[in-house]
Amino acid sequence: MIRTLIWGIIGGIILLLLPLLFPSTYFYNLACQILIISLFALSLNLLVGYTGMISFGHAAYYGIGAYSVGIILQKTSLSLLTALFLSVLFSAIAALIIGLFCIRLGRIYFAMLTLAFAQIVYTIVVKWTNFTGGDQGLIGGVPRPPIDLLWLSIDIGTPLHLYLFTTIFFVISLIICKWIVDSPFGAILCAIRDNTERTYFIGIHVRTYQLIIFIIAGTFAGLSGSLMALFISGAYPDFVYWTKSAEPIFMVLIGGMKNFLGPVVGAVIFFFLEDRIKLFTDLWGLVLGVILIIFTLVTRAGILDFLAETRMAVYFKNTLDLPSRMLRIQRTSRETEKGGQ
Repeated sequence: MIRTLIWGIIGGIILLLLPLLFPSTYFYNLACQILIISLFALSLNLLVGYTGMISFGHAAYYGIGAYSVGIILQKTSLSLLTALFLSVLFSAIAALIIGLFCIRLGRIYFAMLTLAFAQIVYTIVVKWTNFTGGDQGLIGGVPRPPIDLLWLSIDIGTPLHLYLFTTIFFVISLIICKWIVDSPFGAILCAIRDNTERTYFIGIHVRTYQLIIFIIAGTFAGLSGSLMALFISGAYPDFVYWTKSAEPIFMVLIGGMKNFLGPVVGAVIFFFLEDRIKLFTDLWGLVLGVILIIFTLVTRAGILDFLAETRMAVYFKNTLDLPSRMLRIQRTSRETEKGGQ
């Protein structure tokens, strides 16, 4: 835990100092988006990479967080931090309710049921026009009231302050998620992923652990959605549509699901690929899909997973070849001695 905390603080300091190197509104906005979608992908990987639970409806909690913080700030006079806390809480409650149904099924049916619930959330968002704005999203935008801490008043309406605000939440979330996966609880999740039946037979209540990690993943997805709503000052039905759930899956596949930072790397690559391809064609989805297919067929793993497997393969190869190399060295030395005699 201490090591994770130290590395998290170092990473946070680096992120907080980046504006000194790149003092531009473009960088602040770009970095905010990357951090938010990285957190979204990281939350999904708690299910996919560490528990073996593939969710096709993870956008439901992302959207709930976005709409919750937007509606609370529009309709009430609550502070920004209170609205953010409540939006994350609502996402966790939604994950609890949906998870109670989904974890009862096998992996294929689990994935399809998460998608079904996400579509239910999408339908509610579209049809509840008086509350959510329907197809147009939250009309009037999402206000960004200043944060009052003791005698300080921090205005996150500026791009720089919003970047710093997002960075703090991202780093804290990163540390918490890392602590979870490195804890005994995380080891049990990996055991469930590798062999659910064996984990059950050694006395571990598998469904309880699956429900807990489902709620945790939904909570962080809700936080990322809330931050995105603040960033773009709005919330739209696209946030809960099934295609939004596919994005973090692609990010996890690109970066690697067995490495903690894999989703973050995948999010960065996915973001830049999408951004660049859109400049050249409206069929960016088709082009991006072809690139992902080729990438998956070539590497058969995420980038960090592929690098780790390659490094391990070289290590084991060198280790296994060590006895034969020693024999060759001995044989060479003997031949040299004989030649000298």
